[in-house]
Amino acid sequence: MSAQLKKGVLELCVLVLLDKQDFYGYELIKRITDKIEISEGSVYPVLRRILKQGYCTTYLRESTEGPSRKYYHLTNEGQDYLLELKEEYEKFTRGVDSLMKEENNE
Repeated sequence: MSAQLKKGVLELCVLVLLDKQDFYGYELIKRITDKIEISEGSVYPVLRRILKQGYCTTYLRESTEGPSRKYYHLTNEGQDYLLELKEEYEKFTRGVDSLMKEENNE
């Protein structure tokens, strides 16, 4: 799959995970890379962007394995934005699926 296509859904993946629970950066990267082959460095720009837009907040939590970790928490605005993205994604994928089926039937 092309890097451009993956980049387009990465923000959605990050928001979906943060909707389930709070994560620190590396933990998010690990969860995503278990399912999708992406560059580890591509997640942090997404986190910075959604933080700047007010879709998430951060807080520090002590770690038993070293320094405190910065956790990301989805805000109410982030949850609303996630719903919008999910709707757009589902509409988009239905359209693509429809085109692919159309192509096979011709």
